[in-house]
Amino acid sequence: MADFYETLGVPRNASQKDIRQAYRSMARQYHPDVNGGEKTSEEKFKQINEAYSVLSDASKRRRYDRHGENWANSDRIEEAARGRRGGVRWGNPGGNQSFSFSGMDSSSIFDSLFNDIGQTGPQPRTPKPPPTEYPAEITLEEAHKGATRLVGLPGGRRLEVKLPAGADNGSRIHLAPDAGSEGEFYLVVSVKEHPRFKREGKDLYLEVETSLEDAILGTDLTIETITGSRLALTIPPETQNGRRFRLSGQGMPVLNNPEVKGDLYATIKVVLPTDLNQEEQELFLRLKELRAGKGS
Repeated sequence: MADFYETLGVPRNASQKDIRQAYRSMARQYHPDVNGGEKTSEEKFKQINEAYSVLSDASKRRRYDRHGENWANSDRIEEAARGRRGGVRWGNPGGNQSFSFSGMDSSSIFDSLFNDIGQTGPQPRTPKPPPTEYPAEITLEEAHKGATRLVGLPGGRRLEVKLPAGADNGSRIHLAPDAGSEGEFYLVVSVKEHPRFKREGKDLYLEVETSLEDAILGTDLTIETITGSRLALTIPPETQNGRRFRLSGQGMPVLNNPEVKGDLYATIKVVLPTDLNQEEQELFLRLKELRAGKGS
């Protein structure tokens, strides 16, 4: 069995962020849809998903770091190790056949458990296959209204999946497997950065430019929302640079409750005039003199 860290190409002390980034990059590279169902890529894709399902889970990762490929049976191994440290000897009551775990390492304990005890006792249950995750990148507009993706499943099967409105980075969409399928399947969402809007939870943020004279005198601005609709925003006279206005209900829908929406916050960015002619410079000079006199 390949080392999970080597499979993802990360060091053993890698952070969860590094592991997640490595997984997403390799999953895109080896996804069956990208490689036309090529068998080597499909097998590599399965190995990547198996490695990520263990290393992305803090509890599973600790057990893997300690027991390697035997991590799924760590409870039995550690139980046996505790018996060894306590000098426990296992055997038939009243008989003369016994053995101890003294001097054994974890692999020896594992062999003893399943070669000696396992032959006469209950057999270990086959561990449930780790969930398989498929990356799905969507735009902010798709996250707002919902989207569909066609997912290639093992065995050449293809499934059309609907992503609900309100999906965000890291949202996991459960895929209902066909009858006879083993394991669980999930679509893991990542949302592309938008050139105009910044998202924070269910709220959106937007910078709106206005001229110096309009900020001073007040004006009506037109705001284009994430849906493409246009709204009028009235800014009062003497609006300061950086002032924020809230447009209620114009943000993102809440996942699994799309009727509830966040807000859109428009931040005013005052653009200073350039290329002033002589008359304009004189007007600003006069304004400066008037303001200086007002302050004395």
